[in-house]
Amino acid sequence: MSDAPEDVISTIRAGARGYVTKTIAPDDLVDAIGAVAAGDAVFSPRLAGFVLDAFSSEAPPATDPELEQLTPREREVLRLIARGYAYQRSRAAISGISVKTVETHVSSVLRKLQLSSRHQLARWATDRRLL
Repeated sequence: MSDAPEDVISTIRAGARGYVTKTIAPDDLVDAIGAVAAGDAVFSPRLAGFVLDAFSSEAPPATDPELEQLTPREREVLRLIARGYAYQRSRAAISGISVKTVETHVSSVLRKLQLSSRHQLARWATDRRLL
């Protein structure tokens, strides 16, 4: 709902693939949802400029050897769990997998990163700005 630059940027950093303001027309909102579901990024035109500016001024992230050892699915589960999602909600966010599969991925991530709890996992991800 906010069009403040810091709110938009933090939402994008948290993994959003788009951001529109509440003034968007209903038909445009439906189109935006469809575009994001298809893998595109969507931003309200007046927000796009400062989103691009904010990210173009950042240095590219350095390669993290610990993160590189995780599979893409493990990284996806890591981000969801680190954001505080429960296993059931994580499963819902990743279509086609079971709660047991989420649990398996979390166990694998904890083992690979040598962490012992979801709290440590959240701290690890926060320290690396993965949220």
